[in-house]
Amino acid sequence: MNIYLDYQSSKPVDPRVVEAMLPYFHDKFGNPSSLHAVGDVATKTLEESRAAIAGFINADQEEILFTSGATESSNLGLIGYAFRNKNKGNRIVISETEHISIHNIAKYLEKNGFSVSKIPVDQYGRVAIQRIADRVNDKTILVSVGYANNEIGTTQSISEIGKFCRDKGIVFHSDAVAAEGLIPIDVQRDNIDLLTISSNDIYGPKGAGVLYVKEGIRINPLVIGGGQERGLRSGTENVPSIVGMKRAVEIMQEEMPGETKRFQKYRDKLIENVLKTIPRCYLNGHPTERLPSNAHFRFDGIEGESLLLSFKDKGISVSTGSACSSKTLEPSHTLIALGLLHEEAHGSLEITFGRYNKEKDVDGVMEVLPGIVERLRKLSPLYKEEA
Repeated sequence: MNIYLDYQSSKPVDPRVVEAMLPYFHDKFGNPSSLHAVGDVATKTLEESRAAIAGFINADQEEILFTSGATESSNLGLIGYAFRNKNKGNRIVISETEHISIHNIAKYLEKNGFSVSKIPVDQYGRVAIQRIADRVNDKTILVSVGYANNEIGTTQSISEIGKFCRDKGIVFHSDAVAAEGLIPIDVQRDNIDLLTISSNDIYGPKGAGVLYVKEGIRINPLVIGGGQERGLRSGTENVPSIVGMKRAVEIMQEEMPGETKRFQKYRDKLIENVLKTIPRCYLNGHPTERLPSNAHFRFDGIEGESLLLSFKDKGISVSTGSACSSKTLEPSHTLIALGLLHEEAHGSLEITFGRYNKEKDVDGVMEVLPGIVERLRKLSPLYKEEA
């Protein structure tokens, strides 16, 4: 058995994307900053890619900045805006369940003279407008709330949050990496000023990402050099990977409706079977307002790492949470924000479906999961059978 069910942490590059990229490593190798004919080909390709990706999120072509990935995009958006606009205020507001990269950016800003306030979430990980209202004041210049949570899959009312921020004159950033390719994203409808997306999360290559910057929003560059990307992200553009991201977008626009229906079918089947088969098992995240590909459980009396290793022995790749923070021994900050105890947060399992999964993969999980849970509970001093 060899089943991959960790699509939230990493996706394979679609072969059609690889095919589109190959000419740009050798035959069309030009630098977009060069003024000769070979450079002109690269420039044309770069701008065609920019236009295609802008269309994916309903933005204008000039509002798309290419970066090396989602983390750089979020750094450029949050730090770049905060430092450029510090004269307007020094207060930043983020949700408690933001991706670890956003939390670490917030820590950096705190060390550099900014005040950061975190928005509590409800038991499902949802952000209420009133909770945001309680934390903004006349010094608040930026609010960041992720489109969807990369661990528990809970989605947010982004357009409502964006409207609240716009009405208050506060710039709104959203990290859409977990949601892109699974939920239609429209920066106009959603009142978004700054948006982070990445290539690999739509089956493109790693090492490419985009920051959407709404026209009129001013940010400082973080990478200084030759002035590429309107002077906001210097360095020769990674044309092969940008072409790959463009092709990934084109495929996603065509196939997303069918894919998401299929993922939701697998997700719902898995959730139903797990909850009815295994006692003292719970679903993390919102029961309906969640990504179509995400099923996130917790099991009383079991360590998530033991679950992961047991699945590994069976040839099934799953996760216990964010791959970006999996090397720490601390429980997930997202699960703690939901109000879970540390021992509850440690007993979690994340399963995410993707383009190359089949319904039989759900059956494969159910063939082994009940036995794994039973075995681990027998070994656990923390688990006591109910009387």
